[in-house]
Amino acid sequence: MDKPVCLIDTASDGKLCVQGSALQVLEQIQQPVVVVAVVGLYRTGKSYLMNRLAGKQTGFALGSTIESKTKGIWMWCVPHPTKAETTLVLLDTEGLGDVDKGDSKHDTNIFCLAVLLSSTLVFNSQGMIDNRAVEELQYVTELTECIKVKSSDEDVDDSNEFVKFFPSFIWAVRDFTLERKIDGKDATENDYLEFALKLKHGTSKKVMEYNLPRECIQKFFPSRTCFTFPFPTAPENVSRLERLDPADLSTEFLEVTGRFCKFVFDKSDVKKLKDGYTVTGRVLGHLAKMYMDTISSGAVPCLENAVIAMAMIENQAAVKEGLEVYQSGMEKLKNSFPLELKVVSSEHQRLSSMATQTFMTRSFRDTDGKHLKSLEEKVNELFDGYLCQNEHASKKRCEDLLSSLSATMTEKLKEGVYAQSGGYDLFCKDLEDIVKKYNSQTNKEVKSVDSKAILQADKKLTEKEKKIKEETEKAILLEQEIKAKEEEQRQLLEKIEAERQSNEERMRQMKEKMDEEMRLQREEANRAMDSKLREQAALLEKGFQEKAERMSQEMEVFKRQNAEAESNRAREFAELLENSSKRQEESMAMMMQQHREQMKALQQQMSARPSGRCCIM
Repeated sequence: MDKPVCLIDTASDGKLCVQGSALQVLEQIQQPVVVVAVVGLYRTGKSYLMNRLAGKQTGFALGSTIESKTKGIWMWCVPHPTKAETTLVLLDTEGLGDVDKGDSKHDTNIFCLAVLLSSTLVFNSQGMIDNRAVEELQYVTELTECIKVKSSDEDVDDSNEFVKFFPSFIWAVRDFTLERKIDGKDATENDYLEFALKLKHGTSKKVMEYNLPRECIQKFFPSRTCFTFPFPTAPENVSRLERLDPADLSTEFLEVTGRFCKFVFDKSDVKKLKDGYTVTGRVLGHLAKMYMDTISSGAVPCLENAVIAMAMIENQAAVKEGLEVYQSGMEKLKNSFPLELKVVSSEHQRLSSMATQTFMTRSFRDTDGKHLKSLEEKVNELFDGYLCQNEHASKKRCEDLLSSLSATMTEKLKEGVYAQSGGYDLFCKDLEDIVKKYNSQTNKEVKSVDSKAILQADKKLTEKEKKIKEETEKAILLEQEIKAKEEEQRQLLEKIEAERQSNEERMRQMKEKMDEEMRLQREEANRAMDSKLREQAALLEKGFQEKAERMSQEMEVFKRQNAEAESNRAREFAELLENSSKRQEESMAMMMQQHREQMKALQQQMSARPSGRCCIM
């Protein structure tokens, strides 16, 4: 994108809505995305930081008046500067607290969307981090009412799990002029932030109101970082900041801006859903629409519901992509039909594995294996169709070959050459020549020629000789029919072996996928637990013994819930593997039954008396 586009706008009825043009942009992005959103009061310079992250001087509108310039949420997608095969998505949000708007619910929705969509949230403020500045971040205290983790009908507070899924938090303090000292000692920017978020002792209403936003920031966000920016330039130049040369900007301001950008590039993680699923641009677009539709309906966005809905969308698309991979490869192979069955089976096995891998790459939370089963069934259905097409091509080729080889012999039949005395010997010689040429190029049974009439028409042979000739013809026919049945058996066994190997590869890929999902779920829980342990250690250090003890209880519940979630996931995976294994066993059993029936038919054929017809192989 060479410039930003509007992602979330305000419709004529005043409700927020997603712009289709922005969704089309996201739909084309198949790479993982790092999503950085900036929020804060209007006219505090948020857009300038976003432009710098995009590596541009201009892009997001800065504005130069007291009116808010950005409306809704604007989006800019650029290649990530330091992470290969990754897209950086920048979200510049409408300024909070716009006096012309006068709608706090609108502001809450904008803030909520920024939290839900981003992997890094930048809060932009001016002056210093004092109580007024913290109160400006009142929206963080409303998140418990605006976001749900689980889709339970019960009105429960599941905000303890926010830290698992919320973005990292950066507080950007603009126009900072104070000395960073705490108790007379120099302090880092992060020390300054933690000092500003320090809780007060006491249980009075005033103290609790003071502590609430600070507790929410500490509790909800897995990491916190601060940057203090000095004035960028002389006051008279601020209104044209985007047009100034770097030489006109404060070197200190440029230094902090550079550190800020480097930190965002190096430390901001790829956006992930609950259970650690990596978000691509396409998925981000689906999420934006899903969350926006939920908010517009008056309901509360639910992370679990979003994951379930996204899983349905992505798994259906994963089946389609897997089939396309398989079908594309088989269509290329089809151009070379007819081929030996082992060649077709080998390519089927290779492409089936590729289709499964394609499905596994995109799918997630296919807990009942429904979509993987659908892919298996559709691939096998296509395979049977290609086998039929290969067989048809084989028969057509044999018929064309035989027609060409037997043209002269057919002409002799029409002219009655073989109906004369000695004609049968001539017929057998010509037939033997054709069979040799035919067998050197193919081993397919195509058609039969009635030799009995020719034999009877040959007056030269005695009745005894004719009887011997007939028995010879019958023996040849029996041998040919047995060979045909043996070929059918060989082909079926090859198909069974190909299916067995495909099943083994599919099970291996399923196990690999499940192990990866379990690892991501465990990492997610460990990150959240580490954050809680740090929070508890800080409480103990500052003398909040009672709060620290409550946190111990919360962490015990948290650990128990994580253990239950992991146990449930492991059980789901075990059931999925078992069901898949049963399904494959049933498929193999059906093919083995077909094998037994063919063997029985072959044995019956060998004991049967053949008719007096000579079959060309």
